[in-house]
Amino acid sequence: MEDVVLSHSDPATGLPVGPRTTRASEDYTAEDLLASVLASVDDDKAEDIVQIDLRGRSDVADFMVICSGRSSRQVGSISEKLADRLKEQFHLSAKMEGKETGDWVLIDAGDVIVHVFRPEVREFYDLEKMWLPGSAHRGA
Repeated sequence: MEDVVLSHSDPATGLPVGPRTTRASEDYTAEDLLASVLASVDDDKAEDIVQIDLRGRSDVADFMVICSGRSSRQVGSISEKLADRLKEQFHLSAKMEGKETGDWVLIDAGDVIVHVFRPEVREFYDLEKMWLPGSAHRGA
């Protein structure tokens, strides 16, 4: 199968624009990928980790993970290490945007979309409010 390169993300939703990336291998599930993402960001001391189930709500991905790093440097480090681990574990070349500034990095891993923010940037965009069902909030 051929990977599809997405040109940019939608600023309103933070989701990639374009067709969903196809997997080169069916050796893992979206849940396997999600577990690896959660373990990676936790290992790198990301804060306020939230996972959102998008199945049935979006064709772009099955899950979204949102987390924070304390500084631009930590945001970049969390993102880089995650991309490296996904490549090592799943032979997956995740697409990454925003690494240059380190305020908000979007990692498109196909079945899982990951947003790594600096806290004040995360608060400004408040993606959880847009994507969490009902009145659920961070930490709920």
